[in-house]
Amino acid sequence: MRILFIAQNFQPEPNFFFGLPFARELQRRGHQVQVITGFPNYPSGKIYDGYRIRPIQKEIMAGVSVYRFPLYPSHDRSSIKRILCYCSLALSLALLAPFFVKRADIAFVVQGPATIGLPAIIMKWLRSIPFVYNIQDLWPDSLLSTGMFNSKVGLKLVHEWCNFTYRQASKITVISPGVKQRLIERGVPENKVDVLYNWCDDELICRDEPDAQLARNLNLAGKFNIIFAGNIGAAQALDAVFEAAALIEPRYPNIQFVFIGGGTDVERLKSLAEEKKITNVLFLPRMPIEDIGNVLRLADVLLVHLRRDPLFEITIPSKTQAYMASGRPIVMAVEGDAAGLVSRAQAGIPCEPQNPGSIAFAVKRLYMMAREEREQFGINGRNFYERELSFKPAVRRYEKIFSTLMAPVQKPSGGN
Repeated sequence: MRILFIAQNFQPEPNFFFGLPFARELQRRGHQVQVITGFPNYPSGKIYDGYRIRPIQKEIMAGVSVYRFPLYPSHDRSSIKRILCYCSLALSLALLAPFFVKRADIAFVVQGPATIGLPAIIMKWLRSIPFVYNIQDLWPDSLLSTGMFNSKVGLKLVHEWCNFTYRQASKITVISPGVKQRLIERGVPENKVDVLYNWCDDELICRDEPDAQLARNLNLAGKFNIIFAGNIGAAQALDAVFEAAALIEPRYPNIQFVFIGGGTDVERLKSLAEEKKITNVLFLPRMPIEDIGNVLRLADVLLVHLRRDPLFEITIPSKTQAYMASGRPIVMAVEGDAAGLVSRAQAGIPCEPQNPGSIAFAVKRLYMMAREEREQFGINGRNFYERELSFKPAVRRYEKIFSTLMAPVQKPSGGN
């Protein structure tokens, strides 16, 4: 197959799920892949060294043809500038790409911002290329949840644009059953939507025995460690976890809550722990992604927590897959699909987000279990991940979808 890949972000920008590894694997499986995207500027909003904006730039990355088109680079807090970034790339791809890219049988669109659907629609109209539309962030829901955009008229227009894009797509893939249900409620036919979960970077997951020296270096040795790794901000709402730690500390002083990462809430939470004299918490700085797998293996339990929000009920936090692949038990303090996935995999214990008592109860339950029983949660999670969520099986599922939808071969006119 000849596959056209349309994305807002692409390597060298961070884009593991549907970036270069995905394109390279499709190419390894015998397909021709070409990518249309913008000039790399995420997450800083500044064009990367070695690039400058021009009408078009073609490069070959690991054998994959990547065409870059102009955009207004911005990823700061200004809603107007972010909208300009998204819309400028969508327009330049729609206006320029049809005249530069080679013929394709199928297009695959990775929807971060919903504007990225525009070039796919233009390609469909001008080049008769059907497209598969992958939804990572459900718009306009994510705009409203993050507070990026609050105009009622603007949200209505975005909603109508998304519905139009869904009608134009040949197939829609989503990351959770809840997103599928939300689309069905908005009028998308059920048979048009497939649930295909994201995966993690399998190569960065450590499956070796825990490193005892590393545990000592990080002050994890001799403790029962509940590890939270990732962004520490408003969406994570970790105050409730600190309150759970305070509830646990008097009776179970060996339990330690470990927070690894950076974010807007780190300093405030450190002050909170000091103010309330919560001593069973440990902060570790953000680590290179290639190191985090070794640290996850040191956890007795891994924690996921997000604030209560209707959008998060249909979200699978990306750390869920990494936690499962690490083979450690999980406390899932996220309602909805994420809790359902952990329960289905028998990989840990769900609990209520922003409920300190529920979080403390789940942690204590795992702490009091026999080691073999607790470890079985981790084994279950790893087995489920490898069977249902890992990278290569996911690529095969997408490959099957592409093959069933690809544009028919044009037969020459005339003849018998």
